[in-house]
Amino acid sequence: MKHYSPTDYVNWLEEYKVRQKAGLEARKIVASFSKRFFSEHVPCNGFSDIENLEGPEIFFEDELVCILNMEGRKALTWKYYAKKILYYLRQQKILNNLKAFLQQPDDYESYLEGAVYIDQYCNPLSDISLKDIQAQIDNIVELVCKTLRGINSRHPSLAFKAGESAMIMEIELQSQVLDAINYVLYDQLKFKGNRMDYYNALNLYMHQVLIRRTGIPISMSLLYLTIARQLGVPLEPVNFPSHFLLRWCQGAEGATLDIFDYIYIDAFGKGKQLTVKECEYLIGQHVTAALYGVVNVKKVLDILQHIQTLDPGQHGAVGYLVQHTLEHIERKKEEVGVEVKLRSHEKHRDVCYSIGLIMKHKRYGYNCVIYGWDPTCMMGHEWIRNMNVHSLPHGHHQPFYNVLVEDGSCRYAAQENLEYNVEPQEISHPDVGRYFSEFTGTHYIPNAELEIRYPEDLESVYETVQNIYSAKKENVE
Repeated sequence: MKHYSPTDYVNWLEEYKVRQKAGLEARKIVASFSKRFFSEHVPCNGFSDIENLEGPEIFFEDELVCILNMEGRKALTWKYYAKKILYYLRQQKILNNLKAFLQQPDDYESYLEGAVYIDQYCNPLSDISLKDIQAQIDNIVELVCKTLRGINSRHPSLAFKAGESAMIMEIELQSQVLDAINYVLYDQLKFKGNRMDYYNALNLYMHQVLIRRTGIPISMSLLYLTIARQLGVPLEPVNFPSHFLLRWCQGAEGATLDIFDYIYIDAFGKGKQLTVKECEYLIGQHVTAALYGVVNVKKVLDILQHIQTLDPGQHGAVGYLVQHTLEHIERKKEEVGVEVKLRSHEKHRDVCYSIGLIMKHKRYGYNCVIYGWDPTCMMGHEWIRNMNVHSLPHGHHQPFYNVLVEDGSCRYAAQENLEYNVEPQEISHPDVGRYFSEFTGTHYIPNAELEIRYPEDLESVYETVQNIYSAKKENVE
């Protein structure tokens, strides 16, 4: 009902036909993606078919959501590509909204709106809206007003109406607002800077900051600034080196001001108010006056986007480089045609494990699923040296396995470091559907593209699983 007006006449039969056609087209495109993009992540121009679709986009999206909501552990490859396509469609919409937002005049300062667009773009399948986030902040403002009423029952901020843009000029009255904000945010609601897990991407997104009540300096500052401005305190954002701050003017209106005419607020540090000298103590270095200057909305969004892209795989530089190297190897193989690996071949006689098996790393303890193997290590000399492969008893002259790890990373593990997981569970990795079509409860079944490359592995998996559980049953008896 979000997409139809109850007062409009709709030919429902025709609407159904259009929806049916869009659904068939969506499934056709999803089915084609595995064959087209198996050996690499879908490039930007890979979505050109979708951009040229006829008919309402909402119907196409609806079919993709239906695919994602299919029950059970089947159709994993369909779900994988349906999710990617839905990501693309929604991100394009959000990108258009963000472009329109950035074309606003320079004096248009809705920092929260810009931050929500970044949040939506990075989490396109989540139900995130400016309206909902603003409502949550309004609830915090109500709590601040309740506290403020106890400090000064005649405070002018208490008379402000929702959405009203007003400013308090007296420093003492502004100070009362900030005291109330600090009490509600940090003492009552227990918001705090996330020092223990600082680089977690969730710290960046406004909807997650409100849910988890923690964040990094820039996200905590945007929340603090929004609350303060709604209550008439004109704080301004400062991109201080290594630590985003807010500044609070103490000088007279219209006077020529310098950096010493401001108090600097550390929203990450429970709203602590700092002098210029204390700001330098905070980061352990002297900085020029220019770095105490205010930044506009566009600059704040640049910072948010930069932080979001710092860790490409969100699993650290080593994990990202390993994944990138493995994909490069796969692409090089594709350039000379699909390589088919037969377990029955003499050169593969030492390969003990098959694709789809759930494994455990003997040394690091992580669970993973095998999605590829090589009879010997295929990495370069530098990687072998950096990973200290020569210290292994069998060195690099042993089978190595491409594995998807439960923490979301991709790794290349030596055979001697892996063992069967006798209590297999699903591996929560975003790329599982890229390689597998189903999880049976004991192992993964490769999709058509992976099975072409390892045609004898599926039969080997069945034998291995039967042997494992037969041995397990005997042990129990």
